[in-house]
Amino acid sequence: MEEKHDIIRLDSIDAYNRLYGLHTLHPLISVVDLRKAVRTVNHVVMSYGIYALYLKNGINCTLRYGRQNYDYQEGTIVSFAPGQVVKVDMIGEEKAPEAYGLLFHPDLIHGTSLGKKIGSYTFFNYAENEALHLSEQERGIIMDCLAKIEYELQYPVDRHSRELLSLQTELILDYCMRFYDRQFYTREKVNSDILTRFEELLDGYFGDLIKKETGRTPGEFRERNLHDLH
Repeated sequence: MEEKHDIIRLDSIDAYNRLYGLHTLHPLISVVDLRKAVRTVNHVVMSYGIYALYLKNGINCTLRYGRQNYDYQEGTIVSFAPGQVVKVDMIGEEKAPEAYGLLFHPDLIHGTSLGKKIGSYTFFNYAENEALHLSEQERGIIMDCLAKIEYELQYPVDRHSRELLSLQTELILDYCMRFYDRQFYTREKVNSDILTRFEELLDGYFGDLIKKETGRTPGEFRERNLHDLH
């Protein structure tokens, strides 16, 4: 029997933090460490009204995103945007998972340079329903960016806070964009290498077949045909 999923609306940073029993330091942005969560959330449907990125270190869970499943494993990042709906099923009742997140409200970036370019981060789109797989070095960069944002959140909110937090958020998104580009470039190169090797094997097979049937190499067979045409 299919599990029943409660619908949870995440329209604010505080709504998310209250869900897991985490403390809210700023109304528009939060760095979350789910190892500190005092409540477990499972078999739910989350309707996002905020932006979110999660870095997972630990066991797997299944995320249903649009019409596809995310492969959300150790060392991967997934991301969501306002208006998106995600079905969450943990594998087992995992408590205090080793997962970190960056959540920010659209109001944080309104009128900022990040607000103007937020649409260029294609990993927020439903079409890009693939987790970002990070190297150990890349995970270190993301964790360092999160630490800097968390450090800024320890300061009382002043007239500099919003700009600094927006810039630091933009930096982490730029790194994610670079890592996505690296992932797809690497895959394209691997696919190209596989195709090249396949064509070489295919050429070798037909070359052997031509020699077996005609007694000539492919080059000799081709030259003979050209000669016959003239």
